[in-house]
Amino acid sequence: MTWCAAFAFGCSCLSCSEDIDTSDRYVFKYKTIVDYLASQEQYSEYLELLAHQPVSEISETTLRQLLSARGNYTIFAPTNEAIQAYLDTLYKEGIISEPSWDGFPSQQKRDSIERVIVFNSVIDGGDNTLYYTYDLPIRQDAEIPISSMYDRKLSVHYLEDSLHTTHIYISGARVDNRNCDIPLLNGVLHCVHNVVHPSDNLLGKFLFDNVEEKRLGFYVSSMITLACGLRDTLEKYMDFVYEQKFQRGEIPPYLMPVYVEGSTVIPAPGFCTPEHRYYGYTFFAETDSLWSALLGKEPLDITVEDVVDWLDAQGIYPDAKRSSDYTDENNLLNRFVTYHLVPMRLSTDHLVRHYNEKGYSPTLKTPSVAMCEYYVPMGKRRMLRLFESKESKGVWINRFPNLDNGRKGTYHELSCDPEKEGIRVGEPNIEGKNSLRNAMVYPIDRLLVYDEPTRSNLMKERIRFDITSIMPEFTNNDIRMSPISDVRHKNVYIPVNSVYNYLDDVEMSDETQFFYWTGLGNGWANYHGDEMTIRGLQDVTFRLPPVPKRGTYEIRYASQIIGRMRGIVQFYWGKDKTRLAPMGIPMDLRIGPTIKRTATGDMPSYMGWEPDTKDEDYDAEVDKRLRNNGFMKGAEIHYNAGPESGTTARASELNLRRIIIRQTMDPDEVYYIRFKTVMDDPTRYLYMDYLEYCAKEIYDNPETPEDIW
Repeated sequence: MTWCAAFAFGCSCLSCSEDIDTSDRYVFKYKTIVDYLASQEQYSEYLELLAHQPVSEISETTLRQLLSARGNYTIFAPTNEAIQAYLDTLYKEGIISEPSWDGFPSQQKRDSIERVIVFNSVIDGGDNTLYYTYDLPIRQDAEIPISSMYDRKLSVHYLEDSLHTTHIYISGARVDNRNCDIPLLNGVLHCVHNVVHPSDNLLGKFLFDNVEEKRLGFYVSSMITLACGLRDTLEKYMDFVYEQKFQRGEIPPYLMPVYVEGSTVIPAPGFCTPEHRYYGYTFFAETDSLWSALLGKEPLDITVEDVVDWLDAQGIYPDAKRSSDYTDENNLLNRFVTYHLVPMRLSTDHLVRHYNEKGYSPTLKTPSVAMCEYYVPMGKRRMLRLFESKESKGVWINRFPNLDNGRKGTYHELSCDPEKEGIRVGEPNIEGKNSLRNAMVYPIDRLLVYDEPTRSNLMKERIRFDITSIMPEFTNNDIRMSPISDVRHKNVYIPVNSVYNYLDDVEMSDETQFFYWTGLGNGWANYHGDEMTIRGLQDVTFRLPPVPKRGTYEIRYASQIIGRMRGIVQFYWGKDKTRLAPMGIPMDLRIGPTIKRTATGDMPSYMGWEPDTKDEDYDAEVDKRLRNNGFMKGAEIHYNAGPESGTTARASELNLRRIIIRQTMDPDEVYYIRFKTVMDDPTRYLYMDYLEYCAKEIYDNPETPEDIW
C-alpha cells in the first residue's frame, strides 16, 4: 500500500504556502465566503450555482445565503474552467447534448448536476471544525471525517510531480497549491481545478458493469461474486426505514442520562442518536492478472466453472458442497467469495485502527508496535485478521510474524516466516466510477483462503477485539473512534430494540440505556480511547465473533475501576440466546485488585496485585496469583491514558482484565454473551472496552507462557 508519510504531509503544507502573496490575507479573514468568491472572477460560475440551489427540499434558503452567514465551512471551490471541463466530460459521455448549461435534456437533470457540483464542494464543520490542508488525513486515500453536504465522503490523495512538489487531490479534484488555505470569516477556501464529484456507484453495480463491459482489473472476481447472487445485497447503502422513522421523530434524536453520586444529581452531556443507518462493504479482490497466472487463461476467457474446477482441484474448502447452487453459503464458490467481503466500509485509515498503542504518535500517524483488527466476513462465519506494524510497511491480511513479545521486549516484528507472511492489501483505485458510495475495493495479488494454517495460527494467538469492532453499524456510520469533536459525534445513544433494531448483533431491554463515548481528548485509559457505558436496569445480549478452531477458550473482559458508578452484573453465555446459562456468581465491577471503589468511598481489596519489578520470575508469580482470583493485569501494548502518556495499562492497578468464561467453543456454532444488572439502581452501569479470546494452548502452555502484551 502506498503511503504519504510525514515528509509528504509536510510537503503538502509547504506547497500550499509557497509563492503566495499573503499581504492581503488579513483582509480575507473579514470577508465571508460569498464576499471572497464575488471578488474573484474565476469563481463567477460557481457563485451563480450556489444561488440556484436551496439548502434542502424543505428550505428556501440557498447555499449562497448559507455561506454568507456564520459557520465553519470548508470549501473546495471549482474555477470557471473546472466547471466547463466537467460539462465537457458530461457531453463526451452523452449525458448532455452540448458542453454547456443549455445542453441538459430537462431542468430536473440540470438541477441534479448543479447539486452534485455545489453540495460536494462544501463541508459544514458545525460548531468548530475546519479543514486546512494540514488538517487533512495523512494516509493515502483516507477520507475527510465529515461528509460533504452531498452526504459523500471525500478522499485525499497525494501525488508528487517530477519537481518533487506534492499535490493534493480531493476525490480526484486537484487543489491549487497557490490558492488554498484561504482563511475567511466563516470558513476556509481551497481552489480546485476539477469539480469534486465522487460517483454514486454501488458495489453491486460496479461488479455488474465490470462483467457487462468486460472491464479488466477485477473482471474475474466480479464475475464469481455475481454468480453467488450477491448483487442486490452489495447495492444496499442506506436503511430507508430507519431514515424515515428518524425524520418523523419516531426515534428519539437525543437523550440526557442521569448521573448520581450519593444524593447529588450531576449535570451530564446529552447523547445523540445516529441520524442515519448506512450499510457498507470492503472487498479484498484478487486481480485479473493473478487469476490469469493461476488458471493459465486470459481473464476474459475465464468462466465461473473454470474457477470452481480450479478451486476444487486445489482442495480448497474440502468440506464445502460441490454443486451449481452458488448462492448456498456452504457451497465451495460461495464460501470462497464471501471470505473476501467484510460488511463494513473500511477506508485506508480504518483497516487497522491506531490511537494509544506504545510508540504511536497521533501527529505523525506512523505505525509502531504490532496492531491488528479482527473482522467477521460475510457468509459462513469465520475470522479475518488485518495486521499492521512499523516493520510491515502496510496492511496485511492474515499475517503472523515473529514478535519481540518478551517481558522486556518491544512488541515489534523480528521476522516473518514466508508461509506466515500473509497477503498485502493493495492501494485502492477510487477515481471516477471506482469511487463507490457503499464500499472500498482493495486489490490483492495472492489467493485469499480461510485454510487450516490460517485457523491454526489464529488459535495460537490471543484474539483481542474492541467491542465496537464486531458491530458493523459503528464503522459504517462513522461512530467508532470518530475524530469529530462535537457532541453529536462524541456522545452517541443507541435506541433500544423496541424502538428500532439499530445493531443487528445486539439485543437490549427497554430499561437499558446504551451509550458510546469516543473519548476524544479525554485521555482515558481505554484501549483505543473509547468506551461503552450501558446504563439503566441494563439487560443486553451480544452475538460474539466465531473462534478459529474447536477448543477450550477463556473470554476476558477488560475493565477499569476509575469511575465510582460501576455496577454488579450477571454474565450469561451459550448458543441459544433465549436460554443462556449464568456463568458463575454475579461479578462486582467495583472491585479491582487493590481497591473496591464505590460511590461512598474506597475500601481495600486484596487480589494479589503488585507492580512489576526487575525480577521476571517474581512478576510471573504475581500474574499467577492474580489469575487464581480471576484477574489479569492490563495489557502492556497501550498507554494508560491518552497517546504518548508514558505509562502502560499493565502498570496501573485500576486497569485490568477479568476472566469471565472458560468453555469449549466450536467454530461452527454461534455464541452469545448477556450482561444483566443485579442491582435495583438505574444509575449504576456496565463499562465495556474490549474482549479477548484466549485458547488453552496459550494460557496454559508450560513451555511458552502467554505474553504480557
